[in-house]
Amino acid sequence: KMKEELKHNGITKETSLDDDDLLHKCEYIDCVINETLRIAPLAVGSFRTLTKDAIIDGVKVRQGETVLAAFSVMQRDPRNWKLDPTQFIPERFYGIDAPDRNHHSFAFSPFGGGHRVCAGQEAARLELKVIVIRLMQFVTFTDAPGNNGGRYQQITVMPKEMAVSIKFD
Repeated sequence: KMKEELKHNGITKETSLDDDDLLHKCEYIDCVINETLRIAPLAVGSFRTLTKDAIIDGVKVRQGETVLAAFSVMQRDPRNWKLDPTQFIPERFYGIDAPDRNHHSFAFSPFGGGHRVCAGQEAARLELKVIVIRLMQFVTFTDAPGNNGGRYQQITVMPKEMAVSIKFD
């Protein structure tokens, strides 16, 4: 679908990708990036120190204590998504009437949120989009035997058993 979108928008290997309007037309690619960041967040989460006492899921947490907002938990919570949050479904974000387009703001926050949101978020998204576009123009990826999935979750998240076949177009 990503390659079809590039073809539909006339984006070829020779097309310059410094045109914001042209990049904005690649909505499905944005959806794939968002879904990738949702289902496989790069960071464990965001640590916060409470400024006042709170009850979180029935547990009393006192002012001054630190909590971790775990991205992988928040972004897969079925209360926040109409489509199955355990499945990779980029269409959940696609189009104005997308089933999950208007999710809770904390249900999808791969770059954090609030006044501590990642300052480089827009630059990172632009870089991701340009890289994905160029990869889709030059390479075809398919699952390979041994692709058992999983991930190592430490401060950042890394794939555990990932095998992929790459065909250069």
